[in-house]
Amino acid sequence: MAFLKILAAIAAIAWLIADCGAARAGGGPENVLLVVNSRSPQSMTIANHYVRLRRIPTPNILYLDWDGSLDAIDVDTLRQKILGPIVRAMVERGLTYQIDYIVYSADFPTRISFASDVPAEQRGKFSTDGSLTALTYYYAWTLAGTPNYLSLTSNHYLRQPGPTGEIGASRGFRGWYGWSDTGDLLEAGGNRYLLSTMLGVTSGRGNTVDEVLSYLKRSASADGTRPKGTIYFADHADVRSTTRRPGFAATAAALEKLGIPAQIIATTMPEGKRDVLGAMLGSANAPWPPTQCKIRPGAIVENLTSFGGVLAAGAGQTPLTEFLRYGAAGSSGTVTEPYAIQNKFPLPSIFVHYARGCSLAEAFYQSVWGPYQLLIVGDPLCRPWARIPNIQVSGVEQGATVRGTFELKPTAAAIDGHAVDRFELFVNGLRVAHCTAGNTLTANTATMADGYCELRVVGIEAGPIETQGELVLYLTIDNHGHHAQLHIAADKQTDGAIMTIGASSPEMAKILIFEQSRLLGTIEGDSGEIKVETKSLGLGPVVFRAVAKPADGASAVLSRPLTVEVEPADRKKEK
Repeated sequence: MAFLKILAAIAAIAWLIADCGAARAGGGPENVLLVVNSRSPQSMTIANHYVRLRRIPTPNILYLDWDGSLDAIDVDTLRQKILGPIVRAMVERGLTYQIDYIVYSADFPTRISFASDVPAEQRGKFSTDGSLTALTYYYAWTLAGTPNYLSLTSNHYLRQPGPTGEIGASRGFRGWYGWSDTGDLLEAGGNRYLLSTMLGVTSGRGNTVDEVLSYLKRSASADGTRPKGTIYFADHADVRSTTRRPGFAATAAALEKLGIPAQIIATTMPEGKRDVLGAMLGSANAPWPPTQCKIRPGAIVENLTSFGGVLAAGAGQTPLTEFLRYGAAGSSGTVTEPYAIQNKFPLPSIFVHYARGCSLAEAFYQSVWGPYQLLIVGDPLCRPWARIPNIQVSGVEQGATVRGTFELKPTAAAIDGHAVDRFELFVNGLRVAHCTAGNTLTANTATMADGYCELRVVGIEAGPIETQGELVLYLTIDNHGHHAQLHIAADKQTDGAIMTIGASSPEMAKILIFEQSRLLGTIEGDSGEIKVETKSLGLGPVVFRAVAKPADGASAVLSRPLTVEVEPADRKKEK
């Protein structure tokens, strides 16, 4: 416990000393830490596809060797085996200032008992179970062992509706932002959080891997499309509906002003609707097929019921995974009996924040006061109504070989009057520079490794949501004349096979072979091979990299990455 408290303090200090005068925006792949269970083929497969879909940078992928329960664990185990290693990796990789989202691939426990953090005399008076995503959102309190999240007004990123139901301004989320107890953004101090979702749940009452991949692909395709359709609010006599009824009319009116049709229906479910852009339901049993409705890409479909987030086999009531199965981009449910307490569930205003251009994760966390029991599953980056800037850069060409210092001139045209007012430069996943619109970004390659280099220029729009777009350039750095090459015989491999990976880098002392950020093996000397069992990689696109290092400890050399498609040995058995 003491170690983890120190770890939390280090992370907090890192944020406080960050260059807060510089603009750093969330909402993109550079701001996601993707956490993968390296023991789980399902987790690895989903991560492989999500990395490609969202172009997650290599340093932002963390592999954890989790072999524990996929249902419930205690908070001490969470700290020691999952959340502590996550925060430590952020610090060690230099990602502390840029991570806004902690995203779990699949096959991690969904329910966390925090009983050991509650005084003995209070145990038994209320449920001491919380969700993985919520306790990750409240990471600082979780690591410190102080369950302040039990307060049902503990989420100060929430945008609280006004006295007559009007919905306040939406805000983008940054992990280094501090929020006052009244929800104001602070220059220093305040409450800090990290947005968190699971991409999928494949155990118990979860989805198949194919279903998870399907809704993730649909959600990625929805970005910036401003889709047509209707958002539905089920208003009926069940307490699961009446709990949120007071916000329906104001939310529907706000959506109509944004040009998005909204309907308040008197039935438990929409019926025969082929245009479901979103739905807020409230029924213990809410099976989707009988409705004969079609969910549009990017939709949030959400249901207030006691056990929607209880995903162990044999549980009752409709699970949140039902709506993901039929195409929703995201859904949520509580992992234990919450009772019909509004503050534990998203307000109807979730759809307004979403429709204004916020990401799915931002919309969820801006709309729930006390989410400690709420499990959120889906694509956190989905943003159907975002005005995504189109970034252009002059000063270097795609595929160029560069050395020394060079300058980039980024530009972006205003979209619907929303101009980009600042840019950031990321080198191999790490943020290294920023500038305001009209100025230049400077890259000094003398501080970088020779060989392959990925540059990302991110443009951030003016305004409170801070929507961002990006341009990716692939370059070769040649300051010292070194190079490294990766050799793989075939770009398709069969699951269960043994594949050979070769590498060479003249005059280097050793070569490290990685699957993304996971070390697979080391070649001693300047050339050689390693053997890898494909069953340890998951299915789908797997990216390999070689990092060569000289004996004198000078700068490393990076190879161009190679992607291998791992295919199932028997497609009929593919889950």
